[in-house]
Amino acid sequence: MSGKRPPPDPIAVLRGHRSSVMDACFHHSRPLLFTGATDGELRIWDTVQRRTLASIWAHSGAAGVYCVATSPSLGSRVVSQGRDGTCKCWEIEEGGLSRKPLISFRTSAYHFCKLSLVKSPSCVASTCQYSCYEPVSDGLEPEINCDIQESVNKFGREDSIQSSDGLLTNGPLLMASAGEKNQVELWDFNEARRVMCLPQMPSSGFMGNPVKQRGLCMAVQAFLPSESQGFLNVISGYEDGSMLLWDTRKPDAPLCHVKHHSEAVLSVTVDDSCHGGISGSADNKILMFKLDHRTGSCSVKKEIALDRAGISGTSVRTDCKIAAAAGWDHRVMRFRSRLTRSLWFLVRKTQQHSGSCIHHMPNIYI
Repeated sequence: MSGKRPPPDPIAVLRGHRSSVMDACFHHSRPLLFTGATDGELRIWDTVQRRTLASIWAHSGAAGVYCVATSPSLGSRVVSQGRDGTCKCWEIEEGGLSRKPLISFRTSAYHFCKLSLVKSPSCVASTCQYSCYEPVSDGLEPEINCDIQESVNKFGREDSIQSSDGLLTNGPLLMASAGEKNQVELWDFNEARRVMCLPQMPSSGFMGNPVKQRGLCMAVQAFLPSESQGFLNVISGYEDGSMLLWDTRKPDAPLCHVKHHSEAVLSVTVDDSCHGGISGSADNKILMFKLDHRTGSCSVKKEIALDRAGISGTSVRTDCKIAAAAGWDHRVMRFRSRLTRSLWFLVRKTQQHSGSCIHHMPNIYI
């Protein structure tokens, strides 16, 4: 008999979209859920009453809503991304969203790479006694001691400075997205302008890995580790299965280049400690990796083999204890990240489309 737990029933099924849902995210502090669909509709849901609060046509039907995102740095705003490269920022108002976007600008992301807001170390994750991807010898999870006074983000200013050494930022109003050819673009929400490209020249080849071999950037995550002294870091995944770790102080070449996937990297998530994460691709494995910011390296901590290929979405809970992945086979796979073992699989088929996104709240995920 298998030792895996049986999948639980969902606590709610939300209905209302007329076409395939491409992305979903929870608000960081309010009982709200945002969902975007291929027909361009952006919905906001009340997760307590489990009903739609508002719905707007955020993007054209041809472009659809490919990504929705919010974070503490955005406050009462939510960002949507269309497949035509257009990004829009909306105000969350009483009972719904603003009728017009506060900001709208077009990026060079015309394919399948979702934008990334900047992640900073959280209070809960940064006070863990153990790395979230290290096995615990006695099988017990360590207690987390978190002083609420330490939750103040020392990068809490709302400015970003383009210095001679790199992009010095607190992270609040920046985002990363795929750019032309193999580049990653960094954008300033305040001014709706591109502030940096990684690498600076789109034709750059390095470390014996030419641009044509890497292919397009398919997944990206911007983050701000405490060791970076306020300079933005980015990890990006490419068509050939490679992942690059960037420091904006060295935009011409990545800190490291690894290739642990055999197919295109479709999702990369850095956990809230900013010291590790999880990646999924078109191949038949999930990788849990560790980031060493002193040496600028990315190493595999655990490789999880799958019986069916294809992972399009990944997520790690704020406390770094639970990781999850959404597969092409309609399954959500949830893992205890310290013990790197599967807790259960949730299978749910909807309109015969594969799972494309997954997002955590403290005790809920979608």
